Amino acid sequence: MTDSSNGGRPDDADDELRERTRELHRHLEATAELPIDRETNRWLGEAEAIAADVATASLDEATVLERVEKVRGLLSEVDETGHEAADDHLETAKRLCTTILEDGDSAGA
Repeated sequence: MTDSSNGGRPDDADDELRERTRELHRHLEATAELPIDRETNRWLGEAEAIAADVATASLDEATVLERVEKVRGLLSEVDETGHEAADDHLETAKRLCTTILEDGDSAGA
């Protein structure tokens, strides 16, 4: 079954997108309390705020993809955090951004 509000994507694909955006937010949120330098924390904090919006707001797919692209851009400013657990969350968040955006591109094709 498809829903015209999601660009004709099957409902299960829409659910998968929602789950991936929630996972993206969880990984970025997990870095908030870790001891990382101030500049890195700013990049991650801004990315986390956008990811929170994407994960919790009712947005159309195009807006979700646009904001995930913004998150990816912010994350690209950080190579490493200096904290092993934060680095793991950062790498996972970067991979999730890529997956979300690639899946969005293939769904729109």
